[in-house]
Amino acid sequence: MKIEAAGGSSGAAASISTDVNSIHFVLLSEGFVSYILSHTSPRDACRASLVSRGVKCFANSDALWERFLPADYQEIISRSVSPVNYSSKKDLYFSLCDSPILIDDGNLSFSLSKKNGKKCFMLGAKALSIAWSTSVFWRWTSSPESRFSEVAELVAVCWLEIKNKFKTSMLSSNTTYAAYLVYNIGPLSCGLDFPAKSLVRHVDGTEDADDDVAMTVVYLKPPNANESLSRHTLTEMIGGIPQKRADGWMEIELGKFYNDKMDGEVDIRFTETSELHWKSGLIVEGIDIRPTNEEE
Repeated sequence: MKIEAAGGSSGAAASISTDVNSIHFVLLSEGFVSYILSHTSPRDACRASLVSRGVKCFANSDALWERFLPADYQEIISRSVSPVNYSSKKDLYFSLCDSPILIDDGNLSFSLSKKNGKKCFMLGAKALSIAWSTSVFWRWTSSPESRFSEVAELVAVCWLEIKNKFKTSMLSSNTTYAAYLVYNIGPLSCGLDFPAKSLVRHVDGTEDADDDVAMTVVYLKPPNANESLSRHTLTEMIGGIPQKRADGWMEIELGKFYNDKMDGEVDIRFTETSELHWKSGLIVEGIDIRPTNEEE
């Protein structure tokens, strides 16, 4: 702290005030500043690191980024099929956002939503219950575009059913999730422009066995529509259309659910068992379960 003689310039008071404020800032503990930053978001913490060298130290600290990681992250990454290496908790956070890891014998992938650290999972085709998948009607093959070692390729079926149940305790609580069928369509496909049905909901063993009312209509391919029909009108008509993903796959939303129950399971289904037309050329990578855009 600077000390000026009596009658010194007015700048002396400003100098003393500035230095005192600096001392007060330095005296703030890393834990306290990290606590404040932890009530913002990963994005805000990255922005705060640009404020000053002192704040950068706090904003990059393991204590802070530990708070942004899921409480059970250590247990999850211990199930990884490959070692998960990281130099800091911040490094681990962004690694899990940008590069999903394979867990549970490589049939399930885990990642984080970059904006809020919510947990995301994709069930590989091997983790799904696919009707007739152990017969000659489906074949298992590798794909260089897939994160999984094998994908399911449809040879020919008339009864198409893909489903799974996933424990809600593995997901982030108080979060709205959506489930997506992730797929591609091969060059020699047929019969895939049908209206299918999907169902996504929490189950605890008390639900009615008749699920037809809860199901919605989805399409792997948008139905042929008049050219004058707007995209918005088409979306309203069929409840959603397939989207191209950044990783080269297609996805169709099967449904949403709010995870406020940390027990039970979420039931996910995609079926076409009414028209019974022969179908072929569908390539299934898996089912992606991630927070909705509203959550991000």
